[in-house]
Amino acid sequence: MGAFYNTVLERHLHSLDVNSVVVCGCNFPNCPRTTIYEASERDFRIVLADDATSVIYDIARQELKNIGVSIMNTDECIKWLRASYSKVRDSQ
Repeated sequence: MGAFYNTVLERHLHSLDVNSVVVCGCNFPNCPRTTIYEASERDFRIVLADDATSVIYDIARQELKNIGVSIMNTDECIKWLRASYSKVRDSQ
């Protein structure tokens, strides 16, 4: 159910020097949660787009925070992505 299991995603992200992933999706208890835990096992920095994920619940949010996941709404996430992109662009 996760995006990393038996796929080339991890290798592809590393080839692009990506160290962070933003996760959103349908039915949090299945695919989004599994993808988050798989990303965590692979030492990616993780953001959950809370308002772009269905069936998310308070206990899950706390569990994700406990493993270091940043939880943002889509507006916050877009601002964070823009700021990150600006830092990368300015350093080149």
